[in-house]
Amino acid sequence: MSRPLVPVLSRHFHRLAWLAAALAFTVIVFGAFVRLSNAGLSCPDWPTCYGRAAWPHASADITNHAATAIRELDPTKAWREQMHRHLAATLGFLVFVLAVIAARRRRLGILQVITSAILVALAIPLYMRGMHEASAGFAIAAEAILLTAAWRWNNEDLARVAVLTFAVIIVQALLGMWTVTWLLKPIVVMGHLLGGFTTFALLAWMAWRATNVPIRLADTRLLRRLLIIGVVLLTIQIALGGWTSSNYAALSCGAGSMSIDNFPKCAGHWWPNADWRNGFVVWRGIGVDYEGGILDGQSRIAIQVAHRIMACVVFLYIWWLGIRLIRLPGMRTWGVLLALLVTTQFALGVSNVKLALPLLVAVLHNAGAAILLFLLVSLLARIQRPLRVAQPT
Repeated sequence: MSRPLVPVLSRHFHRLAWLAAALAFTVIVFGAFVRLSNAGLSCPDWPTCYGRAAWPHASADITNHAATAIRELDPTKAWREQMHRHLAATLGFLVFVLAVIAARRRRLGILQVITSAILVALAIPLYMRGMHEASAGFAIAAEAILLTAAWRWNNEDLARVAVLTFAVIIVQALLGMWTVTWLLKPIVVMGHLLGGFTTFALLAWMAWRATNVPIRLADTRLLRRLLIIGVVLLTIQIALGGWTSSNYAALSCGAGSMSIDNFPKCAGHWWPNADWRNGFVVWRGIGVDYEGGILDGQSRIAIQVAHRIMACVVFLYIWWLGIRLIRLPGMRTWGVLLALLVTTQFALGVSNVKLALPLLVAVLHNAGAAILLFLLVSLLARIQRPLRVAQPT
């Protein structure tokens, strides 16, 4: 009989963790839909939308709100942005509950988690009143409490990963706010994307560990290292994808042609003229509206080429990893899944170029990255060494 991977936390903890992981995946996919349909600035204020908790359905529903001076209401897009915020807020509440449950056996654990939540709750109205320094102070204090707890606690009961996930959610809320107030600044949009994937990965890992369904293998050390390398490479590629999307560089090599000029070539060349330095400037100040992008063609080409090169690296590595898994007893299904999914993901990326970035294909491309990450994290969470059997004396 196998022993639990973690002590029993709560009768429904693993169910709540799986619900949160599923919602995190939904938030990632819906967020991609919002971003790719150019609805990211459709609610110029935060956390409300033109002063409403939901969203206005017509301009007549707005009464002298300052957001109207920033951007005219587009009801067909405003609901997307605000619905995404509501989904993210619901996810934040679920992560808070998980942190409370996981920390309840730690000395002052519940108090620390609840205090952090209260500080964040106080920071929001302060921000809405224009008291940005005070709001930031409360948010920083909440992060400090959670990170200190994560540093001091071990993870035998998932307390560390639970409070760390809650800390990531708070940063995600800040990045969501800055995405709007800093007008789709690329480094913030990319950070927000990475934060979403990080939240999803942490929740998936926590859900698997709480569910207690290990995969027992004789030699796990090398395989775990290979999986970690895969996660790192995929994370870099996700970051490059976020940088490509936020700088509107997806079609910088050309689009809509079945010739090789836009893929595998770029703008008709195997190695096009690209401005690598300007394409990867991280900070360009505040106050610029980045919707539609501000970079010239050569800078966007550099971003797109970097994304393509890394896509090839990730494709080859995960394919190779899949082959290794296929050869291990009991791991054939996992290996086939990895190989098939990374192939599909690569094909979706090419389709984005060849079909001129259709919304459905672009959203599926984001979903595919999340599923790939889920498979790698699932293996990391489940692979364990065989239990030692006590020898009779």
